[in-house]
Amino acid sequence: MITHIVLFKLKDGIDRDTKQVAEAVAYAREVGHQVPELVDWRVGWNTVDRDISYDFAAIGVLADLPALQRYQENDFHRLAIEKWRLISDWVVADLEDQ
Repeated sequence: MITHIVLFKLKDGIDRDTKQVAEAVAYAREVGHQVPELVDWRVGWNTVDRDISYDFAAIGVLADLPALQRYQENDFHRLAIEKWRLISDWVVADLEDQ
């Protein structure tokens, strides 16, 4: 199993209440329904505000590395990425179960 973790930091001047952010969040939530390779999908806002915190997270579980590759190539997932690219920077980690 692969756990795919993405942490988003809103760009300076971008507020959670903007239309662009609401749209990106809606797309992020829908990824879990549109990408068949996902075994599990969780998204949400960070609940604790710290200097080192990111604002929003997406965590997906996939069966294996080929499933992760198909997820990355999925058209709906790519649309979601474009929404987030406009409003945030992010980091990604992919953990393989041992």
